[in-house]
Amino acid sequence: RKLTWDLSKAFGDCVVTVLLAEEDKVEDDVVFYLVFSGSTLHHCTSTRKISADTLETIAPGHDCCETVKVLLCASKEGLPVFVVAEEDFHFIQDEAYDAAQFLATSAGNQQALNFTRFLDRSGPPSGDVNSLDEKVALAFRHLKLPAEWNVLGTDQTLHGE
Repeated sequence: RKLTWDLSKAFGDCVVTVLLAEEDKVEDDVVFYLVFSGSTLHHCTSTRKISADTLETIAPGHDCCETVKVLLCASKEGLPVFVVAEEDFHFIQDEAYDAAQFLATSAGNQQALNFTRFLDRSGPPSGDVNSLDEKVALAFRHLKLPAEWNVLGTDQTLHGE
């Protein structure tokens, strides 16, 4: 069986609602989990029962934009965990991901770090600036950065060499 999402694309830390099929209605003694399996990361999230046919969770932050496989698993005391349904979930590139990538690749470049120029180039934010700031911080936490990366850049003169 397949899952039905009311949100199929996200970069993480957003509410995801799972709509269950008639035969999967939530019983009080059943616990549901979502397992997200990507190319490099796997996440397991608990769910909250909203109604007999609706579950809710928070999408985990992810390290790249990709389509991952999501399994809805159920657990009931005395029984083995079983897979109820599966579906694809899309971690997409958005303005926050673009901004985090821009900032990471521009470390040490004073001219490039004029963030207002970046916003001018990429267009106006779709929401308020505080919300964008939170989304950029989340996206930045999930970027794959080299071990030697730092906010000042990788210029060897910074390290006394």
